[in-house]
Amino acid sequence: MKQDEWLYEITPKRKLIDLNLNEIWRYKDLLVLFVKRDIVTVYKQTILGPLWFFIQPLFTSVIFTLVFSNVAGISTGVVPSFLFNLAGITAWNYFRDCLTGTSNTFRANAGIFGKVYFPRAIMPLSVTISNLLKFGIQLSIFVGFYLYYVFIGQDLSPNIYLLLFPVYVLMMALMGLGLGMTISAFTTKYRDLTVLVGFATNLLMYISAVPFPLEKAIEKVPELSWAFKYNPITQLIEGFRFMTLDYGLFTWGGFIYALVFSVVLFLVGLIIFNKTEKNFIDTV
Repeated sequence: MKQDEWLYEITPKRKLIDLNLNEIWRYKDLLVLFVKRDIVTVYKQTILGPLWFFIQPLFTSVIFTLVFSNVAGISTGVVPSFLFNLAGITAWNYFRDCLTGTSNTFRANAGIFGKVYFPRAIMPLSVTISNLLKFGIQLSIFVGFYLYYVFIGQDLSPNIYLLLFPVYVLMMALMGLGLGMTISAFTTKYRDLTVLVGFATNLLMYISAVPFPLEKAIEKVPELSWAFKYNPITQLIEGFRFMTLDYGLFTWGGFIYALVFSVVLFLVGLIIFNKTEKNFIDTV
């Protein structure tokens, strides 16, 4: 009698780089469920609820405008300083949310991971996808103010590089996902990294030229120009501003550098994530 073959086989043996897309596709309903959960529970039992999607970027942009543009006197050229800051905040928020949302994957979901099997990569993927909704909302705010400034006679116009917009969104997602998965793997042993992530992201925002133009940072602090130029996130922020506001420093070399860095960082994060998921439950 011929032995029946298994339809699926679950094994701890994995390839070095394995996103396991076929298995994720089989669990696509679960992925959708986690995405819905992330969206619904973020501001559940809060007074303002989804309004925080609007409040946070607006208030941050106002503060940056008052501090860096009005008090520090940093010029943003012909671009209104509020719109300049809103562009940077919009791009930065998506990267930051992907990073912080995935950096605690193993510890936050240890209870689920220890009881039932499903592709572990679904968790960080669900965070990245659900954050696209928040990014879309904040992007609509930016577009709204953009149209307002155009209506009142401000000389604003995007350029042909706007065609690269999907690539920039993908790079932000890959960087946040890759770095987040890497940190998540290390937090299974070193729990104080969770605290460090929040502190480090605040510092990273400033060396990524989010609240001020890159050219001004290089001009005023030339000894730290390398920290701004070789920061791949700076390339993302400047590129986003350049294609929407036609203001900023853009080079194809910087674009390719950020693209390669995001892909490599994602692959490294995936390798570490896959190696950690085999025995993380013993250390969490």
